Amino acid sequence: MVSRTVKLAGIALAGVLTAACTSMADLPAGASLQEVQAQYGAPNFSCPGANGGERLIWSQQPFGQYAWGTNVDGNGNTDRVVSLLTDSNFSQLASGTWTPEQVRCEFGPPAEVSSVGLPSSTSIVWSYRYRQSSAWNSMMHVYFDPATDTVTRFHAGPDPMYERDSFWFM
Repeated sequence: MVSRTVKLAGIALAGVLTAACTSMADLPAGASLQEVQAQYGAPNFSCPGANGGERLIWSQQPFGQYAWGTNVDGNGNTDRVVSLLTDSNFSQLASGTWTPEQVRCEFGPPAEVSSVGLPSSTSIVWSYRYRQSSAWNSMMHVYFDPATDTVTRFHAGPDPMYERDSFWFM
């Protein structure tokens, strides 16, 4: 016979585990900014939005692999809260012209900024840590042409933070 205390503890533990499995993307569209912040805290990045609204981002960069974003209207109501660092979201970069500010407002600040190339042909690269296909520890590398300040290409690759150093195998 299981005591009532053990049953209540089990129910409480199940509730905690269920809550731990939720993410910001589970919030209903139209939730007030106050409700979102009460549950997940203040965003750590924002941009001006359309019609006097604001684009808000909760990012785990530079070391985390997730970021969530939403748009807030002038009345403080959110639209859908979506996961930003996904293959499908990054695929938007293939269409149109993207400036650094537009990339930052869509995905949040990058984990790393570097430059690659020869002195006569250098690109600025923003790298975002993320879980590619919800499985692989990866980085999305977004290349900018310094002359036009626009995205020229992007691709995923392994995240070196998760690779083992070769000396471990010596």
